[in-house]
Amino acid sequence: MSHVSTPRRTALDAVHRALGATMTDFAGWDMPLRYGSERDEHTAVRTRAGLFDLSHMGEITLTGPQAGAALDRALVGHLSALAVGRARYTMICDADGGILDDLIVYRLGEQEFLVVANASNAQVVLDALIERAEGLDAAVRDDREAYALIAVQGPASAAILAGLTDADLDGLKYYAGLPGTVAGVPALIARTGYTGEDGFELFVSPGDAERLWQALTEAGAPAGLVPCGLSCRDTLRLEAGMPLYGHELTRGTTPFDAGLGRVVKFDKPGDFVGRQALEAAARRAETAPPRVLVGLVAAGRRVPRAGYAVVGADGAVIGEVTSGAPSPTLGKPIAIAYVDAAHAAPGTAGVSVDIRGTHEPYEVVALPFYKRR
Repeated sequence: MSHVSTPRRTALDAVHRALGATMTDFAGWDMPLRYGSERDEHTAVRTRAGLFDLSHMGEITLTGPQAGAALDRALVGHLSALAVGRARYTMICDADGGILDDLIVYRLGEQEFLVVANASNAQVVLDALIERAEGLDAAVRDDREAYALIAVQGPASAAILAGLTDADLDGLKYYAGLPGTVAGVPALIARTGYTGEDGFELFVSPGDAERLWQALTEAGAPAGLVPCGLSCRDTLRLEAGMPLYGHELTRGTTPFDAGLGRVVKFDKPGDFVGRQALEAAARRAETAPPRVLVGLVAAGRRVPRAGYAVVGADGAVIGEVTSGAPSPTLGKPIAIAYVDAAHAAPGTAGVSVDIRGTHEPYEVVALPFYKRR
C-alpha cells in the first residue's frame, strides 16, 4: 500500500513562508532549506548568530523510578549516572551493534529524562525504547507533538539570549539544560547544538514558538542574527566534523567504525542491547579497523558528494565519501569519508575522489576541519 502523505508542518511554518524560505521535504517534514544565501547564513553563524527551526526533531520522555536503568539497557551510554540538569550525546544500537540513531539525552529530574532523536528515526527510537523498557518501572512517552525546538547558534548567541531571560546562562555549561523563561515563554534552555559554535536550543510549547521566534529575531537584529535553514546546518556540522545519521552513521556501522567508541560505556551496571557485538567491534577497531573516518580537503573546486569513491595513487578504490560540500570557512570543497586504515593518516599522498570519472586530488586531514577559538 503506497500513499503519498503530505509533509508535516512545524509551528513556525507560516513564519518561514512569510520570510520567503525555500522549503523542502525533510524526513516527512516541510522544512526551510534556506531563506537567502546559504553562504551568508553559514557565515552569520560562524561570526554572529543564526536562528534555526528544529521542530522536526523527535522528543521522547522517560519517567519513573527506573527510567535511568531503562536508558542504560536501551542505549550504549551510562545515562543513570547523568547529573540532573546535564545532557549527553549517545547512541542507540541494534543487537548486532549497528547504529539505529544518535541521540542527545537530557536529565530533567531524578526520575525524568528527555531523549531527542533525529526526525527520520524518531519512530524507530520510540518503538525500541518502549520494547527495551519492558518489565522496568519506567514509562516511555511520545512527546513529539508537545515541543517546538528553536536554536540560536553562534558567538553572539549568549548575549542575545541574555537580554531575554533571567536564567543563569553564564552558569549553564556546554551540554547542560535548565528550565527558564525566555521572552516570557516557558522553555527548557539547553546549551547544545550542531554547528561547532556556542549556542542554545530552546524546547517550548508549539503554541509559544512564533512569539519566541519573533522575540529572538528582534533581540538579535542589532547583533546581525539571521534565520538559517537546513542547508547551512549541514555545512556547519560538516566543518565541525559532526556525524549525520544516514551518512557517517548507519545501521551498517558501529560507534567504533565511526571513531565514536567513547560513547559506548562497557563499565556500566547490567546488560545493554548490542553489548556483545560492540565488544567485538571494539577489539576489531583496536587491532584491524576496516575503514576509518577522515576529513578530505580539495585541491580544486569540484565538490564531492555522498557515495563517491575515494581512490589511492594506483587508482584502486580505498574508500567512500559520506558527506561533501563547499566549505565557506575554508573556501574550498571538503568531505568526510571512510577510507582504508592504510590511507587514513593525515597527509597521506596520492588520495583522490572520483568525481564523475575524473580523479580529483584531495588532502587527507584530521577531523574536525574547523574548531572555534
